[in-house]
Amino acid sequence: MAEDQSEVLQRLTSKFIELGNEMKDSGEEMEVVSAALMSASGFYATYAMAGNDGCLNAEGVELVTKAYGGTLQRVQDYKKSQAAKE
Repeated sequence: MAEDQSEVLQRLTSKFIELGNEMKDSGEEMEVVSAALMSASGFYATYAMAGNDGCLNAEGVELVTKAYGGTLQRVQDYKKSQAAKE
């Protein structure tokens, strides 16, 4: 059976977390790893929307910013629900 989009998202997110943990475990500061993952995500979001040689206009930046904000809020909601179960 094919993975649905949420399963793919969870699987790929887990891979990025594993990569970040590998960097941290090799001695990189957690905050720097987080900043590097965010920077890479910004570059990839730009690539996904504008191509390899393109850049985002103000509207594109706003769209990506809103997407990041929504994702961060969903992460916080999930973390709170997990904490409430403990």
